[in-house]
Amino acid sequence: MTAPIRFPRFFVTSPAPCPYLPGRSERKVFTELRGESADELNEALSRIGFRRSQTVAYRPSCLDCQACVSVRVVAEEFKPSSSQKRTLKANDDLVVSECRPWATEEQYALLRKYLAARHPGGGMAEMDESDFADMVEHTPVSSYVIEYREAGVGAEPGRLVGACLTDVQGDGLSMIYSFYDPEIEDRSGLGNYIILDHIRRAADSGLPYVYLGYWVEGSDRMQYKVRYRPLERLTRLGWERFHDVEQKRLIQNSVQSDGSRSIDPMPSKDGGRLRYKVRD
Repeated sequence: MTAPIRFPRFFVTSPAPCPYLPGRSERKVFTELRGESADELNEALSRIGFRRSQTVAYRPSCLDCQACVSVRVVAEEFKPSSSQKRTLKANDDLVVSECRPWATEEQYALLRKYLAARHPGGGMAEMDESDFADMVEHTPVSSYVIEYREAGVGAEPGRLVGACLTDVQGDGLSMIYSFYDPEIEDRSGLGNYIILDHIRRAADSGLPYVYLGYWVEGSDRMQYKVRYRPLERLTRLGWERFHDVEQKRLIQNSVQSDGSRSIDPMPSKDGGRLRYKVRD
C-alpha cells in the first residue's frame, strides 16, 4: 500500500502597496517548503512562476494586474552582446567561489553598502545582521552563495565586491538575490557580470536555464532583464520565447533606465522580518 500524496497548502497575503508600479497594490499566494521533498516542490513551483524566500515559495496573485512576468535566460543558446562581452572582459579577473549558504559579516557589510546606494528607502533598508542570516541560511533546498572577489595577496583573500544567493535546480540556476559594491569606479557592470557568470555556469553544467525572477514592463528597475537573449517568459500557455523584434525594442527602451541590478527583492517586510498574513 503506497502512502498518500500530500499536496501543499497555499495561502494568500493581504494587499500591500506594489513596489514596482505606483498606485497599485499587490498580494501573493505562498506555501511552505519543508521536508524531504522541498527541492522537488521548489523546482516544480519555479516552473510555474514561483520564487523562493527562505522556507516559503510565493508568486504574485493580484486581482486586477498581471504585470509581473516570470522570465528565464536560455543559457545553452546565450550569445553575449558587444557590451556584455566588454563586461565579461572587464571583470573576468575576479575570483569566484561557491560557498555554503552561511552568512558572514563581510557579506552583510557589502549588502548594507549596496542597499544604501541603490535602495535607500526600500523594504530591505532596515535589514539587520540577523535578518540577513535568516535570508541566507534558512533554506530547505540546494543553495549556495557565490562570492566575487578581487585577487588577493598571498594566502589572503581579496576584497569581496559581489555576491549572489543562488538555488540549484534540475533545470537551471535560480538567482534569489544579488548585491555588489556600487562605488568601485574602475570596475563597471558588476551587477550584469554576476548574471553573465550565472549564465556561463549554467551552460557549463548542462543546465538549460537561469531564472531571473519577475520582469515588469513599465518598471524602470526591472528593464535590465530583457537584455539577455534568448529570453523566455511564462504565459498562460506555458513558457514562450520573446520575439526578436519585440526584445530589440525592449532592449532599446531599457538603455535609458539603468537602475537597480539586484534580482527580485524579498517579500514584504515588517521591521526587516518576513511576515505573511493568511486570508481565509
